[in-house]
Order: sequence, then C-alpha cells, then structure tokens
Amino acid sequence: MRPVLELLKKRGNVNWSLRPQETVFDALKTLADHNVGALMVLDGDKLAGIFSERDYTRKIALAGKSSKDTLVRDIMTARCITISPRVDTRDALALMSQKGIRHLPVVDGDKVLGMISIRDIMNDIIADHEMTISHLEHYITS
Repeated sequence: MRPVLELLKKRGNVNWSLRPQETVFDALKTLADHNVGALMVLDGDKLAGIFSERDYTRKIALAGKSSKDTLVRDIMTARCITISPRVDTRDALALMSQKGIRHLPVVDGDKVLGMISIRDIMNDIIADHEMTISHLEHYITS
C-alpha cells in the first residue's frame, strides 16, 4: 500500500469545493457536474466541512426544506474526520470502514491538499492486484 498523497498526485489536481455561503441547490449542481458524491466546503483556504448527497437527502429532502433557500453551511458536516497525506491507503480504508464514511479530506497541518473517496482507494487496490497478477503470470510463463 502507498501513502494517500500518492493517490492525490496520481489523480491530478482535482480539488472541487464549495463555499459555505452557496445554496444547497448550487452545491447539488456542482456534485452533478463533477459526478461526485461529496465536496469539501472551504472558507477561504480553510476546511469548514464536507457537503454530501447524504447531507442533502437527510437534512433537506426528508426535512421538507428548500435547496434553493438553504445554505451549505446550514447542513454540511462541519466536524469531519481528516487524514494526513502520509497515512497509508490501507489505514485510510480501515478508518473509513470504522467510521462509516466514504470521503476523507487530506490535510497537512492547516493546508487542505484534497479529498479521497473509498472509490479512489478501491481503484488503487484493484490496480495493485492486477499488477501483481501480471507479474506472477509473467514469472510463470518465463
């Protein structure tokens, strides 16, 4: 397994985010535009929280509120769990499983580097297994 920072580098500079003062409706459009399930909420360059599809379904749709009249800051998950870029992907996956979460902001001190999802980790594990299989096949046929 590799450090989470390598996943961020491999994926490129993909740091989609929202501002706390945006409407939930605009946040939903951003989720759809980028085909993701969650976005970091940044207040300036500081992590303020995470906005996810779960936040919308549980705090807007089921509560009968309007997404056009509600701000992201009013329903985002403000106390989110973060990880260091040096954390091993296996440990990140274990943390996600233990806490029942699917997205982890990667933070180095006060600097927000990006966010990884459980999908990012699973894709990395699959690629790692495929490489191992390829090496073993090559070894066997050599």
